Amino acid sequence: MAKNTTDTEAASPTPPGKRGPPEAAPNAAGEWAKSIVIAVVLFVFLRSFLVQTFVITSGSMEETLLVGDMLLVNRAAIGSYIPMTGIRIPGYSRPHRGDVLVFDPPHEKTLKLVKRLVGMPGDTIRMRNRVMYVNGQILEEPYLKHSDVGDEMHPWMVWQRDYLAPGLESRTYAPTRDNWGPLVIPEDRYFMLGDNRETSLDSRYWGLLEGWRLEGRAVFTYFSYNKESYRPFPWLREIRWNRAGRGIY
Repeated sequence: MAKNTTDTEAASPTPPGKRGPPEAAPNAAGEWAKSIVIAVVLFVFLRSFLVQTFVITSGSMEETLLVGDMLLVNRAAIGSYIPMTGIRIPGYSRPHRGDVLVFDPPHEKTLKLVKRLVGMPGDTIRMRNRVMYVNGQILEEPYLKHSDVGDEMHPWMVWQRDYLAPGLESRTYAPTRDNWGPLVIPEDRYFMLGDNRETSLDSRYWGLLEGWRLEGRAVFTYFSYNKESYRPFPWLREIRWNRAGRGIY
């Protein structure tokens, strides 16, 4: 008798020694290329618009910032430029007096500086015997560090004559590091000072800072080591653990 057949039949096992068609191997090189491109795009986006890093190389902001401190800087706070264009994306906040800011100074094209914002647009500022006055009031500066060095005059300071308060004679005006002003700050200009006041090359010397030069607000120190140490591998042996994750005020 003939055997009954069914609608489906069991698949025949693969004969020994034979294999089915190979599966398509993934394009490993293509996947790596995609990953690299994505990583580069993310890095450029973060670096250009959101955050940047900055390393302290001088003592002009001691004790707030030390040589060897590595900072995270918030670029989105006050706006940033689109790379290779002159277009600036507005920030979600404005600069405030007391902010520690990273900026592009007017006297050196390849240099980035970090200082504290002291004078705002519209302010009248002056200094008498190292004491800072803003709009006639003494500015409270608990972050200051003073050094036992004498006062000095500098030829760069002649820029101040163009911003003297009304009634002052520019021809006889002779500013020094510790005694100058009063100066009236115009619109979209800022006055920056270092916390280590007597060792800082700041707005007293090179002038007012245009708003477009501001690059970001320093937020916190993510790593720090004694960069001035003579020991081998100071970045490993001279870590300042107490400064890691420290906010900047």
